[in-house]
Amino acid sequence: MAAAAVALTMLGAPPAQAEGRGDIRVIKTVVDGGTNVIVGVSKPVTFPIRMTIKDNSGVKGVDRVSTFGTHNRGGPVDWIGTSCVKKSKTTSDCTATMYVDPKAMPHFSDRDPNGIAGQWQVNATVNANDKDYWISDRIALYRFKRAATLTTDAAPEPIKKGKKLTVKGKLSRASWQDLTYHGFGGQKVTLQFRKAGAASYRNVTTVKSSTSGKLSTTVTASAAGTWRWYFAGTGTTMKVVSAGDSVKVG
Repeated sequence: MAAAAVALTMLGAPPAQAEGRGDIRVIKTVVDGGTNVIVGVSKPVTFPIRMTIKDNSGVKGVDRVSTFGTHNRGGPVDWIGTSCVKKSKTTSDCTATMYVDPKAMPHFSDRDPNGIAGQWQVNATVNANDKDYWISDRIALYRFKRAATLTTDAAPEPIKKGKKLTVKGKLSRASWQDLTYHGFGGQKVTLQFRKAGAASYRNVTTVKSSTSGKLSTTVTASAAGTWRWYFAGTGTTMKVVSAGDSVKVG
């Protein structure tokens, strides 16, 4: 799964620590097209890391790519291969394919695997035709996040104009410890409404999810339309928008 665009290039990362020989360098890195990497509880996720590499003799290839959390230097993501496209005599675009299976998460460490969510970094070793090489740390930073779900249920429906409508829902997020979704409590979630015939939603009110992730608020039914909940996400959990629940108002 993937969502929530974030700039993930070398330009936004701190200076890389590196060692090697010669003038070969990774001059730009983009993770998953510039999005957060989202992992749920069952479906394996593959994502690309695209590196622009430059050397005066031309680029031979990539020896190694790894990615892991900056705060704990851990993460069960495998590098499964790299393909390179020559752009000029000196420059190539190389794309590494990364793979993570949620089923491996509970066995990753003795600690809670949910702790690996957050900011991650990319390291790579690159080689040139003239035998120059470079081992680069933190050529990109990005967010590795837990998947989330969100539901909406508005009742009663249909409803008479001016009557009170109760809109409920539940915010849950993936646990990589037991591979199920659990209610995500204490989070600000915004109720949105789109009037029938309108092109966009507007914010109505914001409530906090209960300890079990449940949401509930009461509004006055003024027009027919669709209600939904919106969660902006956190540094470790994805942004999510619920499916809308349409309500007729008579």
